[in-house]
Amino acid sequence: MMNSPICSMLDIEFPLLAFSHCRDVVAAVSKAGGMGVFGAVNLSPDRLREELDWIDAHVDGKPYGVDLIVPNKFAGKGEKLDTGKLIDAIPAGHKDFAAGILKDHDIATGDLEKTRGMSANFARNLREEGAATSLEAAFEYPIKLIANALGVPPPVMLDMGKEHGVPVAALVGAREHAVAQVAAGVDILVVAGGEAGGHCGDVSTMVLIPEVARALKEIGADTPILAAGGITTGEQMAAAMAMGAAGAWCGSVWLTTAEAETNPVVKEKMLAATSRDTVRSRSRTGKPSRQLRSPWTDAWEAKDAPDPLPMPLQSMVSEPALRQIDKLSQGGHEGAKKLATYWVGQGVGLMNEPMSSGQVVQQFKQDFADAFERLSNFLEV
Repeated sequence: MMNSPICSMLDIEFPLLAFSHCRDVVAAVSKAGGMGVFGAVNLSPDRLREELDWIDAHVDGKPYGVDLIVPNKFAGKGEKLDTGKLIDAIPAGHKDFAAGILKDHDIATGDLEKTRGMSANFARNLREEGAATSLEAAFEYPIKLIANALGVPPPVMLDMGKEHGVPVAALVGAREHAVAQVAAGVDILVVAGGEAGGHCGDVSTMVLIPEVARALKEIGADTPILAAGGITTGEQMAAAMAMGAAGAWCGSVWLTTAEAETNPVVKEKMLAATSRDTVRSRSRTGKPSRQLRSPWTDAWEAKDAPDPLPMPLQSMVSEPALRQIDKLSQGGHEGAKKLATYWVGQGVGLMNEPMSSGQVVQQFKQDFADAFERLSNFLEV
């Protein structure tokens, strides 16, 4: 076990945490000495139980965690969830714009309205009452970490974490957010730079990690930091830890692994991509998130594109179309293959070789050790 507060807190060998929507990746990383964290925002409590049943049976008793998204601000917060009302709140222009992108690539749009309500689980889980039911399901299992991906965790998450003796982590993208999270009682800060895939801020990892580490020192807090954002190698992990992090939180690097459920078309795009082939945009969820660039993302960045709607309404515009694109692309539809995209960070430029999740963990360990040795050699007299 490495001498890191993250290893001690989570009972893991190596302070590398893997965020993934794929249960196979979660189990593989935990068994390799890191810790898999299962992304559950789109799942109903019953589906979450099914996934955690599988993980618990395949993780060989190793620690694993669960990640949810309960943002502080979103459309309809405080109101009773009504899927029909949410759909009615989507302007016709946004629906027509998304449909137009599909039509331009020879994709039928007849099923979009039928599937728009499928985003209701996402909308439900954004609310504290929805998060509470998911949390209740998660804490039926021996999870060792619960994380909130946007904003200060709701009181119910913090309370249930304390009740079950499970550390609560939260993602932050700015110094002031980190200080607020510590004040709220968060146990671990996932400090994510703008290079990250998915939801991210606009400050780079290289600047944000030491900025947050110094801020915590100023207020006398010893909350451990997990560095995130563009980290896909052990050298980068070592650099982040040299700047004040206690470990790393990675999401993108697992998307091209053998176990990942990533669309094979998108997987090939990622393996061929450079670090400049991503875009940070509000067009998918309504909040800034980094994703693989494609004609779909380009269309939403064009001058004639409508302004993205607030979360979760924008997801109810984009996800039905993207699900259709995903399905058709895997069937060989050329237009869909061009449009296919997914969340990924700028570290995609370093993700050039397909590997298993276990191999990725072992490569991280070796690269970390090599980087540590290189740094040590600079101090030799």
